[in-house]
Amino acid sequence: MKHCAAKHGSPEHTTGAWGRRKAATAGGGVTGVILLAVALMWQQLPAFAATPVGLGTATSYSVLAGTTVTNTGLTTLQGDLGVSPGTAITGFPPGVSGGATHVADAVALQAQSDVTIAYNNAAGQASTTNVSGDLVGRTLTEGVYKSTSSLALSGQLTLDGQGNPNSVFVFQVASTLITASASSIILTNSAQACNVFWQVGSSATLGTASRFKGTILALTSITVETSATVEGRALARNGQVSLDTNVFTNPACTTTPTTSAPPTTGTPTVTVTPTETVSATVTPTETVAATVTPTTVTMQSATPTETTTLTPRANGAATDAPTSAAPLAGTGAGSGNGMGAGGRNQGTNLDTAAGLSNGGATAGVGAVIVGIALTAAVVVGTMSVTGKRRSSQE
Repeated sequence: MKHCAAKHGSPEHTTGAWGRRKAATAGGGVTGVILLAVALMWQQLPAFAATPVGLGTATSYSVLAGTTVTNTGLTTLQGDLGVSPGTAITGFPPGVSGGATHVADAVALQAQSDVTIAYNNAAGQASTTNVSGDLVGRTLTEGVYKSTSSLALSGQLTLDGQGNPNSVFVFQVASTLITASASSIILTNSAQACNVFWQVGSSATLGTASRFKGTILALTSITVETSATVEGRALARNGQVSLDTNVFTNPACTTTPTTSAPPTTGTPTVTVTPTETVSATVTPTETVAATVTPTTVTMQSATPTETTTLTPRANGAATDAPTSAAPLAGTGAGSGNGMGAGGRNQGTNLDTAAGLSNGGATAGVGAVIVGIALTAAVVVGTMSVTGKRRSSQE
């Protein structure tokens, strides 16, 4: 058995080794690109995505307390008002609730049970970012923000939905949540108050004339100071909720963003239409073949000129004028010159007739050539169109 392996250092061996190194380098480059792309995508993703906190039957409430609800002034609630297991609600009226009022009944009891579930859900979500102190001046995107102690807001906080109306913001506050007077929460780029949740480990206080967004799930109590407005809810599990000339509105919540119209697909149809037009323009060319036939007939009309013959003179010599033809223009039977003048004119007429005969023959040949050329053009055009049609059918 012969050993067919190429010797080390031979051209075959060198070429094979170079090919293997090239393939290995290319494979390594592709792998590197893929790993880099995955790493970049991984960096752009949040560590943990916040999920909406289900409120169950507590969704319909603007205010729900565990022990009591107190109010001073013309407070307006767009949603329900309730208390459970406590039984005291004071200040309504002058406060007004746009929904139902439930005091220690089965409905309020179920709502409190759902608040407990929601509180535990918000507290149990894995955090995205740790926060502490004052949130003033910050712009936050969706995620879970955890504070191991108290959290404050002395000015403006911006929550950026980044164009996603389903973006969720969950704040886990181990102790108290306190907002200063005239502080505010701004929602931008499709962020919605219905997807903002504040889980508070003790009590929450909203400062005078502050503008708050989101649902407060407080373990103990919630105090809303004079003229503060809330787009959301104040839900206290075990303590009271105190109000003073406040306005509560239900948090607006839309679903998925508006989808764009599907792209039109009529362009390919438009490009096919001119192909049919090309085949239609060939049809008038077929009539050119018919125009060739009359040309041949015209050539035949010149044929009778060939019947002219020479006749002998009276003395037996041949004359150059036809005996049966009528005198041509410019000749006269009674001419004073007699036969000499007539012979000269008749010779001229004979040359003219011969010229006409030759011109007619030349014109006939030219017409035949033109007819052949036109016929060839029609045949070539027809073959070209037939070829295009066969190509399009294939």
